[in-house]
Amino acid sequence: MSCLPQSKEDGSSEFPPDWRDDARMTFLFSAFKENRDVDATDWDGKMDFWTPLIINHCRRRDAVCVNLHELNESFRRKGSVPLGLGTVLQSMYRNGKVQKESEFATNVDSGWLSWGVGLLLVKPLKWTLSTLLGSGRVPLEESFVVIELIKEKAVKLLETYRSSPLSDRCLLSFQELRTLATDVCPDETTLCLALLQLQRDKQVTVSLHEGEKLVKFSQQGQGRVSPVSDVDLGIYQLQRSEKLLGERVEALGKEADRCKEEARALLNEGKKSQALRCLKGKKRVEKRADRLYAQLETVKGILDRIAHSHTDRLVMQAYQAGVAALRLSLKDVTVEKAESLVDQIQELCDTQDEVNQTLAGGALDTTDGDELEEELDGLLKESASDEQLNLPEVPTGPMPSSKETGIFTDDFFRSLPTVPDFRLNITDEDLDRELCRLSISGAGGEQRGTLSPLKKPEPAQ
Repeated sequence: MSCLPQSKEDGSSEFPPDWRDDARMTFLFSAFKENRDVDATDWDGKMDFWTPLIINHCRRRDAVCVNLHELNESFRRKGSVPLGLGTVLQSMYRNGKVQKESEFATNVDSGWLSWGVGLLLVKPLKWTLSTLLGSGRVPLEESFVVIELIKEKAVKLLETYRSSPLSDRCLLSFQELRTLATDVCPDETTLCLALLQLQRDKQVTVSLHEGEKLVKFSQQGQGRVSPVSDVDLGIYQLQRSEKLLGERVEALGKEADRCKEEARALLNEGKKSQALRCLKGKKRVEKRADRLYAQLETVKGILDRIAHSHTDRLVMQAYQAGVAALRLSLKDVTVEKAESLVDQIQELCDTQDEVNQTLAGGALDTTDGDELEEELDGLLKESASDEQLNLPEVPTGPMPSSKETGIFTDDFFRSLPTVPDFRLNITDEDLDRELCRLSISGAGGEQRGTLSPLKKPEPAQ
């Protein structure tokens, strides 16, 4: 399988700007020195250019593995291939950025081995004679897994499973997972590598049951996946039976419909006996469908009970955890201690009230008396500035008594104060209306209600 297509000679945008610089690329295409100590700048410059370029090339092509032959063809430029890519792969291998595909699949558990000797991954190593002799050269066909990219694939695969309708099933067949992960893992090898990474992360385990490859995922809230148990296998068998029974019932329903249509056609042709045989066949098919449907309902009922049992167990665990937490939180708590705490709180509240009263009294005492006098004078001045009536002075002399003279003399009238000179705010129309009301009241006999007083006169403006 080819992970990387050949590069374009025009230096397309997928390559860095240096790709168009002939002088720069001549240096980058040259071989590395024997070791880094000879020329560290030369060595590091090439390594810093090729390492991210290889990883980005794989990411753009949705590939998680690569070999030297594919890299040489992908980075061919003007008929030349880079001479140092083998050294780059060796450096990436030492730094843990890539790993040999054969090593990536080692130390697998018996589940993986039962799938078929590593499931396409544990391959015979294609070492050349020079490799066996210890030259350290990288074989052209040796496949390397890019660790950064396979970790990204593993995360996407787990997210795809948990966001799918199959997330309520902890156990899936490999074929079901293959169909589910088509957009994430373009081929079976990539899927297996992603599953191996998830197994290293304790999120997946695999097994073989009755010749069928099974994958178990960790569930939400679980730190790691648990081994495949007999309960898991039993539930998987029930779910598989539910699916097969449903498909069989649907197929029988279609067969019964076909028999019915065939009987109708034969009856229209006048072939009554043949039509009766078709109807008898339809009845037999419907009976089989009814039996299978009853079995399907039984299987669904069992699965529902299992689901409810899981829920009940979670509820019980929550109750147990709550009781334990409550018991721990109430440890060393007694009624006597509670009463003592209440008394202490009340005492502190009383003390705080006394402090607040003292502070409030002190605040009043600190008020300056001069400031209060000044504020009072200000209020008096504001009152004096308001508009007031210009009333005459009150007479100081004694007023003559009308009883003495029997009449009001001129001196008496002269002793009265002068009539204030201002106009009433009453118009002639107001006086006419009031006179009219008085006339009506007098003409009607006894007045029913008291007349409202006239509007208080106001000084003319």
